[in-house]
Amino acid sequence: MSIKSMTLAAAAALVLSAGAAFAQGTAPAAPATTAKPAAKPAAKTKAPAAPRSAESLKCSADADAKGLKGKERKKFRSKCMSDAKKAAKPKAS
Repeated sequence: MSIKSMTLAAAAALVLSAGAAFAQGTAPAAPATTAKPAAKPAAKTKAPAAPRSAESLKCSADADAKGLKGKERKKFRSKCMSDAKKAAKPKAS
């Protein structure tokens, strides 16, 4: 056998074997219908909210009554909470 025929035979064998390597396999088995889907991991878990004080609830209700939203509401609540804390402090004699 000459080198030319050996090279041709090797190339033909390579082409034939490459087809098997790129052939599509069988589809993976479908998951059982009774199995639960994997739950999505929580991105960020929040700490449980602390209970709101009576002052906070009153200030929110007052802001709602006035129809305040956004920055105005935040400013109003901040002043309301500050005033409520000052009123709750006992005055030193």
